[in-house]
Amino acid sequence: MSDYSKFNKKKNSVGIIKKKHVVFSDKIKLESGMLFGPISIAYETYGTLNSDKSNAILILHALTGDSHAAGYYDEKDIKPGWWEFMTGPLKGIDTDKYFVICSNIIGGCMGSTGPSSIVPETSGHYATKFPLVTLGDMVTAQKKLIDYLGIKKLMAVVGGSLGGMQALTWCVKYPKMVVSAILLATTARHSALAIAFNEVARQAIMADPHWNNGYYYSKKKPNAGLAVARMIGHITYLSDESMRKKFGRRLQDKNNVSFNFNTDFQIENYLHYQSKKFVKRFDANSFLYITKAADYFDLAKEYGNDSLVMAFSKALAKFLVISFTSDWLYPTYQSKLMVKAMKKSGLDVSFCEIKAGWGHDAFLLPSERFIEMVKNFLNNTYKEI
Repeated sequence: MSDYSKFNKKKNSVGIIKKKHVVFSDKIKLESGMLFGPISIAYETYGTLNSDKSNAILILHALTGDSHAAGYYDEKDIKPGWWEFMTGPLKGIDTDKYFVICSNIIGGCMGSTGPSSIVPETSGHYATKFPLVTLGDMVTAQKKLIDYLGIKKLMAVVGGSLGGMQALTWCVKYPKMVVSAILLATTARHSALAIAFNEVARQAIMADPHWNNGYYYSKKKPNAGLAVARMIGHITYLSDESMRKKFGRRLQDKNNVSFNFNTDFQIENYLHYQSKKFVKRFDANSFLYITKAADYFDLAKEYGNDSLVMAFSKALAKFLVISFTSDWLYPTYQSKLMVKAMKKSGLDVSFCEIKAGWGHDAFLLPSERFIEMVKNFLNNTYKEI
């Protein structure tokens, strides 16, 4: 892994950017059969769309991500977008060459319509009256944004984790619109283990006395439950190796254990710190809805009559699939199952397992090899079109 110091704050950044919003007044048909709308989508763009609109790349964020993939909101902003090391001039996703789009998923809480949004013509929030949306529904909403931008074909869809699941959905749901796809630390469907962790996290939120069946927006929020849910999730994003190297069994600001239930270990303190940050920026209901959508996702069942080969037979894109050795949430065998099915479907696919000790979150951390692989794949795609 590269050292963070190699990625200077302002070096090759897209600079100051602005979050945009678009509202679609017509209703979309959800996979549940329900008609839902209007919907608002928050998005950001970087770079310039070329004259024939052939250089567009759609970045798809993970579970608790947002549309802010790169750049800064103002000069005082000390934290750039979540994929700053990958997205910008001369970087893996080169904004001097490509027109890059990143939008917040519906069901989220970072500007797009979700449970925390106000119901039109009322003063109340959707809360749990918000419909259960699927990844297919999220992609349907994204397509409306791409249509709105006047783009007929995406040069690439790129996503890690839940973003990779969205990219997969794009490839089989709108195959003629996708030239290539980069899938990072992702899966074609959740294992029982992944579903189990999500369910425990959801139960932590719903067991909070302040959850109030989702109607907490004008009251005290279920922060304790959401904090526990985040701690559970965060553990799955790390690895035994990364936690051992970073924390071990070291105590937090003390020489001896307290012999009570106070925070003793550094790993405990770290999880509490991460959870406190999380509850300040994320909505508990959105966490419930998005994890449920992830659990429902099953590419083979939804698009291939329970066959991954049949599902991928619908795709036309060429693929780059990358897994990480220490990712135990979506381990490499799941990527290999996808690659095998892609090859049986006659697709052009490249695969690489990158050695990394940081667990599932490795796709969110800078690595020279990782960046170069993405850059070369996109360069080759760009040359081909």
